[in-house]
Amino acid sequence: MSKQKITPCLSFDFKAEEAVNFYTSVFKDSKITHLSYYDEINPGNKGEVMVIMFELNGQEIMALNTGPYFKFTEAVSLMVNCDTQEEIDYYWDKLSAGGEEVQCGWLKDKFGVFWQIAPSNIADLVASGDQARTNRVMKEVGSMIKLDIAKLTEAYNGK
Repeated sequence: MSKQKITPCLSFDFKAEEAVNFYTSVFKDSKITHLSYYDEINPGNKGEVMVIMFELNGQEIMALNTGPYFKFTEAVSLMVNCDTQEEIDYYWDKLSAGGEEVQCGWLKDKFGVFWQIAPSNIADLVASGDQARTNRVMKEVGSMIKLDIAKLTEAYNGK
């Protein structure tokens, strides 16, 4: 039974199990909680994984093997809030490996899922109510591929 009201569902081209094993290796407090397989009733290759329920740092997510019908886009991403630059570097390096670095803290992993790797206080930095601060921070964000907490803080403080 789900513990949260909203659970993201990620549809993969028959790589859900590989993707989930990768994600649970990257996020330390993570686990697979349920597996379902295709059988003679459910369409698909009998015996292959159909659905995987898993948790990344306590966040429940569903992975579904749907085949090549659905593609990931930048319109939906998973955001990882990081307290330190070391955390940003860790998640950036792990999740971008084999994928693509985009811009402004965004990347696409090797399975096509889009991620935002950002400081935990990014909302405070860009929505402080001080437009000059917001503009400085957003200008800095726009110039970066991977976000740098020290540079964003300096921009916020006007340095």
